[in-house]
Amino acid sequence: MTTRYFGAPIKRNEDRRLLTGQALFIDDVELPGMLHAAFLRSQVAHARIKSIDVSAARQRPGVIAVYVADDLGAYWQHGPLLVPPPPIPGIIFNQRTQVPLAKDKVRHVGEPLAVVIAENRYIAEDALDDIVVELEHLPAVVDLEGGLDAGSVKVHDDLDSNMSARVRQTKGDYARAAAKADRIIKRRFRYEHGISSPIETRGVVAHWDARGNQMTIWDTTQAPVFVRNGLAGVLGLSERQVRVIAPFVGGGFGPKIMMFYPEEVVLPWVSMRLNRPIKWIEDRLEHFFATTHERGQIHDAEMAVSKDGRILGIKDVFLHDGGAYDPYGLTVPLNSQCTLLGPYVVPAYDSTFTAVFTNLPIVTPYRGAGRQHGVFVMERLLDLAAQALDIDCVEIRRRNLIPPDAFPYKNEIIYQDFQPLEYDSGNYEPVLDMALDAIGYHAFLKEEQPRLRAAGRHVGIGVACYVEGTGIGPYEGAKVQIQTNGRVSVATGIGTQGQGHFTVFAQIAADQLGVDVRDVDVVTGDTDQFYWGAGTFASRGAVVAGNAVNEASRSVRQKALKLASDIFECSEDDLVIENGSVGIVGIPGKVIRLGELAQRANPMRGAVKPGTEPGLESTQYFGPASGATANGVHAMIVEIDPMTFDLKILKYVVVHDCGTVINPLILAGQIHGGVAQGIGNAFYEKLCFDDQGQLLNASLADYLLPTALEVPRMELAHTVTASPLNPMGIKGAGEAGAIPVGPLFAQAIEDALQLRGTVELLEIPLSPSRLFELTRNSSNSWGR
Repeated sequence: MTTRYFGAPIKRNEDRRLLTGQALFIDDVELPGMLHAAFLRSQVAHARIKSIDVSAARQRPGVIAVYVADDLGAYWQHGPLLVPPPPIPGIIFNQRTQVPLAKDKVRHVGEPLAVVIAENRYIAEDALDDIVVELEHLPAVVDLEGGLDAGSVKVHDDLDSNMSARVRQTKGDYARAAAKADRIIKRRFRYEHGISSPIETRGVVAHWDARGNQMTIWDTTQAPVFVRNGLAGVLGLSERQVRVIAPFVGGGFGPKIMMFYPEEVVLPWVSMRLNRPIKWIEDRLEHFFATTHERGQIHDAEMAVSKDGRILGIKDVFLHDGGAYDPYGLTVPLNSQCTLLGPYVVPAYDSTFTAVFTNLPIVTPYRGAGRQHGVFVMERLLDLAAQALDIDCVEIRRRNLIPPDAFPYKNEIIYQDFQPLEYDSGNYEPVLDMALDAIGYHAFLKEEQPRLRAAGRHVGIGVACYVEGTGIGPYEGAKVQIQTNGRVSVATGIGTQGQGHFTVFAQIAADQLGVDVRDVDVVTGDTDQFYWGAGTFASRGAVVAGNAVNEASRSVRQKALKLASDIFECSEDDLVIENGSVGIVGIPGKVIRLGELAQRANPMRGAVKPGTEPGLESTQYFGPASGATANGVHAMIVEIDPMTFDLKILKYVVVHDCGTVINPLILAGQIHGGVAQGIGNAFYEKLCFDDQGQLLNASLADYLLPTALEVPRMELAHTVTASPLNPMGIKGAGEAGAIPVGPLFAQAIEDALQLRGTVELLEIPLSPSRLFELTRNSSNSWGR
């Protein structure tokens, strides 16, 4: 098979539709007789519900219906546990999941109390003001440590404490490692995350067709098949009666994998009752409360090191803010626990986390999904160890990298896919060296930095390493078909939120079937087009669905060759597929178009031979035994104003190894977007809650997002260590840009302000105001 498209930086197939306004997004769905929903949300974080009076709202002209929890009857039930806890000995897990509408108690600001259905959204919103709610206010659990105190108010009254879960995992003997250590580096680290802020917020359209006995749901979900299966069950319908369509989605980033959001559950039920289509589109204010967050952790961590900088062991005890409910299980803290180990040899590891229920919105994965927290702890511990031992911060990393002959490298602890954490392949030192060369590390330290400092400028450099677990199971599938017009159709069960699936899947199929990449039509996220699948999450789309597309395309290729060999009465080995045709090698003009082969594969007369199938199509599935581990290094040079703490990124470098690259152009876009979100998380974005669980900066005027002015141009490079876990050797890359940016900022800012020995940056996010607070008592005056 010759390769024309796989690995080429071709432009995206989907962009013409997007740029010309032809792509269907959820708010573009308009149906006859459509009604609109608005949700009354709790304005307090913790309270008992005494009464909800909706009588006035029901009387407002244009209002069709108003519902509260009791109106749902038996349909009201707790949502599912999406990811059960892994089989770790001694694990404690208290399952408490969200409900469609609050009953008896509200547990976070923004939890829905009632829904208004009206002729338009304006009337529905106005009717919310007609609803009278009587609440008995309760103290809110906001502080993680305080929430575990014996006297703390309980988020869930049936539990003895606010502990959601506790997990301890170990490898080796940390106590013995610490006893042999020359130094113990011990610190407390705080890492806050934020909200996903996609360009398109969430939305749901539900349409019950009573005559056709069919429910169609348009949803901004990352997992349309799971949504279909779950809603069919609770609605009392068969899966064939429910169609879920995830159209073009303007950014997912993890929170849109959450299910079931109250709106996803309520709208189909209402549509069945009223026999009318219902639309709800989340507004930007709602997004701050109604969509899941990823928030804070507090780590008390220590590293045992030898005098030459070798890691002997790490101990980490941390708290994880899970919010009011835990429907996504322990994915985020498990990722933190596992990813902390990074690309390094860590002979002994003892990690315990306690997840805490708080009166804040639910926490689920958001790009990086807890990996940032773990990487921050490890990278900062290495920086501190390097300072204590007077070793260059890059050199201490180099000395601890896993050697290339150690793969597959077993870390022994259990990962989020329930398998022992094992790195399938890697070669870390060349990645580090490429990043150092690209950033000009040694020249910067020896020449450029002294020269700029002599001129009164405050510049610093940072280097951070990371691994990224990607491509986990359980499986994905794909159906590939050659149509009679010669075009190829590809359908898969995952959804797309801008990753370039319409292009990369087309590249895979085009090379296998010898067609132009523009002649491949890709369908994602429609449960009527492809019945099974897990979803788009954990940097797995290209790895799992991509390999399913490859296997299905290979099967169709073999069918085409077999049929052509029968027609030409020759061996399959004498045939070649190219330019949309099958031909005999060395005989010009002896060709048959793929479209004609497709027609012949579905004859109107005659018999289909036993053991064969009509049509040129195949459905195949791929499920990896475990996840593939990508890795990389980020390096950055910054300049900071010591008076205002305004920061400028002068140079940013990413070197990444995600195995075999399908499309370098799309990969670059993934890295760019991840770095942009990482910069926001590191220096701009912070959710500020008061002690009653009120979000104080719930607007884009106060919750700062980086703009094009803050996100620099990046220099990207790649190495390739193919994964042995899938036929194409690919690994995921969707979260790589975001993961190590926090420690990178901390290290570079410390270097720029020459904080060594005065102030340690042990928290994220930083900001100009926070830097002022941390450094105002510093003995370093920066020449002022």
